[in-house]
Amino acid sequence: MTHVLVTGGAGYICSHACKLLAHQGYVPVTFDSLVTGWVRAVKFGPFVEGDLLDRDALDAAFAEYEPVAVMHFAALRQVGEATREPGRYWRNNVQGSLNLVEAMVEAGCRHMVFSSTCATYGDQDGVVLDEQSQQLPLNAYGGSKRAVEDILRNFIASHGLEAVVFRYFNVAGADVEAEIGEWHQPETHLIPVMIEAAAGARVALTMHSTDSPTPDGTCVRDYVHAMDHAAAHAKGLEWLLEGKGSRVFNLGTGTGFSVKEIIAECNAATGHDVPHSFGPRRAGDCAALVSGSRRAAEELDWRPERSTLPHMIADAWRLYRVGGYSG
Repeated sequence: MTHVLVTGGAGYICSHACKLLAHQGYVPVTFDSLVTGWVRAVKFGPFVEGDLLDRDALDAAFAEYEPVAVMHFAALRQVGEATREPGRYWRNNVQGSLNLVEAMVEAGCRHMVFSSTCATYGDQDGVVLDEQSQQLPLNAYGGSKRAVEDILRNFIASHGLEAVVFRYFNVAGADVEAEIGEWHQPETHLIPVMIEAAAGARVALTMHSTDSPTPDGTCVRDYVHAMDHAAAHAKGLEWLLEGKGSRVFNLGTGTGFSVKEIIAECNAATGHDVPHSFGPRRAGDCAALVSGSRRAAEELDWRPERSTLPHMIADAWRLYRVGGYSG
């Protein structure tokens, strides 16, 4: 059996990756502290409850499963919390990742697919961001992810580690079979929050900004379906196992959807109007944040095939109707 250690595998995007890995013949081993993950999402391979800050637990997992690679998703990722509690983010995201990388090297595991973020680019409003864009993170979340990228570069140079780094934009949607999906408590992501409001499970939402320099005045963001993210990670693993070396890829569609477009599609998909109002633009909100993803398409042959609003919202709505947002 070919094992892949998946840190944070009980989370949203990670559980989709575990499902795809299992379908491709790998055995995904979830290593998760369950601080933000859900044990109900661990359905496709063994589960090790552990924290990246616990080096002994990591060493034991490597010794037991001898993984050929690591998919490293585990991290704290709330921007507001990162601003209030930066020390927690530097300690958890950076020290935990350093422990993981050192455990990999000691165990002789040299391949990592790392979940980074467009937050490493900071606030570059209206710029189509590619992998060469300057990294100017504004908070401890983006800063900690950039620091892990730096750690990986050091270990690539010194220890022969190889890493594929994916810088995410926004993620949405759910497994088409509604077996796994997006479970956060509290839920803060735009599409599931809109779905809950449309279903009457939330009060009317306040959307910010109608005066942005975008076609309809509302903010534009680049969304990728969770299943397309999983497909990219599988391709990143294949890239490494074929000996193609270390590489950074943005994961986005290159277009983006506005808040008003998402509201309209939620109304259509659910058959209910999303109760909402518009408030003033929030300080620091980018008008548009869109990825340049030619490298992933050209080199990985990655195509975000389900990353359309009808697919993402219909899949998320299907998950909601079977209780998938109940935690």
